[in-house]
Amino acid sequence: METGLSILTDNSLNIILEDVSLKDALERLDKVSVKVLFIVNNKTGFVAALTDGDVRRAILTGASLETPIAQIANYCPFYLSNDDRAQAQEIMATKDIPAIPVVDKEKRIIKIYVRSEKGNVQAKYIQKLDIPVVIMAGGLGARLYPYTKILPKPLIPVLDTPISERIIQSFQNLGCEEFHMVVNYKRNMIKAYYNDADNSYNVHFWDEQIPLGTGGGLYLLKEYINHTFVLTNCDILILDDVRKIVKHHKEKQNKVTMVCSLKNFEIPYGIVNFSEGGEISSFEEKPQLSFFTNTGYYILEPDVFRFINQDEKIGMPDIIDRMRVAGQKVGIYPIGENAWLDMGQFDSMESMEREIKELKIY
Repeated sequence: METGLSILTDNSLNIILEDVSLKDALERLDKVSVKVLFIVNNKTGFVAALTDGDVRRAILTGASLETPIAQIANYCPFYLSNDDRAQAQEIMATKDIPAIPVVDKEKRIIKIYVRSEKGNVQAKYIQKLDIPVVIMAGGLGARLYPYTKILPKPLIPVLDTPISERIIQSFQNLGCEEFHMVVNYKRNMIKAYYNDADNSYNVHFWDEQIPLGTGGGLYLLKEYINHTFVLTNCDILILDDVRKIVKHHKEKQNKVTMVCSLKNFEIPYGIVNFSEGGEISSFEEKPQLSFFTNTGYYILEPDVFRFINQDEKIGMPDIIDRMRVAGQKVGIYPIGENAWLDMGQFDSMESMEREIKELKIY
């Protein structure tokens, strides 16, 4: 298939210095539309390329967030020393790469060719992601009180569309057709909304008679799902390519893949370090912690049902830990901080609305 090309007009974010850390690269990849960085140094110009896949593989093989990208980058990248659009198109099509830079005699990047939006869509959506999606929607939504005194959390609107409907639509756009929602709190209101709405999809509801936590309600689907499925909380959106996550899950032969997001947290106080004798040794002014956290989004195999008891109140992380102890293969899929939109509390809900407006997700 011939792939159309376009020129990355503002390519400054796709160019990064050689001496930065993996964490810096992951944060930069979060901000760019084309998920590849071109690495330069001040002496020799363009030297290497780094994709989101390179970063992910490094993290999964034990690299720390402070690892220099020079240790994981590709130092034999494709590039053009003359501005030849036809050659760029041929290389990108045959080598299946998303972008290629054009450099001058000093190896300074002067232009970046990328696959056009039309080419991306044709290649990206040729195969449907037809797997079941389970949405855990039974909680009280206590962190969003008093909103949830009136509306259950799945129906709280984000820019006029209930968050649960946004989740369903995001999967429907990928080709998913089978949706399940585990409900408890104000469940009749949730059912009424979807029964009355003029939607092109159907939602199957599963009633918790008592609150069963973020994982216990899965037991209700034990006899109905017999292959790979997605489980998500009802208050998040994941902006990463779900196909890549499922592909990774299958390649690793995981029974559970937990999607984990980078989180940067600044401690709002100065830290004082001191010796055993009480003498001050150093100060750290508002240090920043970086770590990966559970997003509440999983790819699961039906083996998970063997580790949940009927009417058991249990969180999904506890179920995963049972599986791990029993020798089941459980793993993670790391994503950038901006690829996880969460509306679990007021400040994060406002952030989600801002991101949706900026990304034009309507």
